[in-house]
Amino acid sequence: MSARYIPPHPPRGTGPVPVWRGFVGERARTAVYGWSELAFEKWYIERNVFGHRVHIVMHPGMIQHVLLDNAANYEKPKLVKKLLRPVIGRGLLSSDGELWRAQRKIVAASFAPPAVDALVPAFAEVANDAASQWTTGTRDMAREGTRAAMQVISRALFSGDPRLTSEEAMGHIAHALEGVSEARLQLLLGLPMVPISARGLRGRRGQIYLRRTLATLVHERMRPEAPDDFVTQMIRALHLRFPEQEAVELAVDNAATFYLAGHETTANAISWTLFIMSEQPEWQERAGVEAAAALANGIDAKLPERLPVLRMIVDEVLRLYPSAPRFDREAVAADRIGEIDVQAGDFVSIWPWLIHRHRKLWDDPDAFDPKRFSVERKEDRHRFQYIPFGGGPRTCVGARLATAEGLTILACWLAKWRFRPVPGREVQVSGMVTLRPKGGLPLLIERR
Repeated sequence: MSARYIPPHPPRGTGPVPVWRGFVGERARTAVYGWSELAFEKWYIERNVFGHRVHIVMHPGMIQHVLLDNAANYEKPKLVKKLLRPVIGRGLLSSDGELWRAQRKIVAASFAPPAVDALVPAFAEVANDAASQWTTGTRDMAREGTRAAMQVISRALFSGDPRLTSEEAMGHIAHALEGVSEARLQLLLGLPMVPISARGLRGRRGQIYLRRTLATLVHERMRPEAPDDFVTQMIRALHLRFPEQEAVELAVDNAATFYLAGHETTANAISWTLFIMSEQPEWQERAGVEAAAALANGIDAKLPERLPVLRMIVDEVLRLYPSAPRFDREAVAADRIGEIDVQAGDFVSIWPWLIHRHRKLWDDPDAFDPKRFSVERKEDRHRFQYIPFGGGPRTCVGARLATAEGLTILACWLAKWRFRPVPGREVQVSGMVTLRPKGGLPLLIERR
């Protein structure tokens, strides 16, 4: 198999980085930029961020305490809810308590195994439709991954509504996510969340486009002749549980939540997998041969299970490039995490980016090694050591869909195409909410 390979990651210093550095330069644009070497060796770091006490925990036992053992004491931070409100309101991702439980119950059926399994042929159709337009040469595979993931989520949840898959929509959504970093600093400083840069203005326009488009869609789905899809069923269930105006607002909030989360994270996983495959031709060849054999046996619910090598690769890619590099909780009441005293109002910050590369948890953690996820080696891992989809009661409800979708699309593409790096082009990590290849991912592609 290929020689040891270290995929690109941001440079690391030898000592702690001042808090203010997180809000200027590249650190204000890339969440994982600027961590020191120490962050990948310690179990715990405490920070004071503009008056907010933040506990950064890396030990799996500490993470289990926050996400599972005492999960009721750790809610989504009020600041995070305020930051996300213009985009996803009070939807599943940004709610807590009874509101969260009610929404989770309503949407869970749409992401149950039988519902996801039934979508595998649609995943393959999207992948093959996209690839049928390709020709040998250079192609931005980050854009292809995003377009395919948007098509999937549109077909799976929104009956293929074309307003959600247009070039205009793709641009607005990218800007909406990029605009978060500017608002983040304003929020921490207690300033009004008003765009003050071209990037911020583009972000606000993207948010407005998303909300306006989805609000129109939700109101259309309240008509008797509306298609009986995820959105329509969700609207009906919300109307049974909440007053009419609140039900409509929550329907828009959740439509935005599942549209954004449903395509952005999967698109990035596809992009990073194709990038690493382009750098690791032996693994790519192995995955391509496996994919061709699996597809020859039919495109059905069992297809993802016939892709064990590709699954190991994707699992390793999600370790190295977790779709969400961090998530935070706010303590409701005083608590103790191991030897750490936590006060009500303190933040607990959990960074898959740090945990997945921690030197006390993984051998050679920066190296790409899919065999870490072989059946033989999986048994030795703590359940909260690898958390690409979160953990505990709030584990991503769409994890199964994202996994099956990513595997199916990648299998269809790897079975018929080879991917090579563009000579001289350096790939870098970027993004505050999710991790994307900076500036896209041009790769050389050729038919097998």
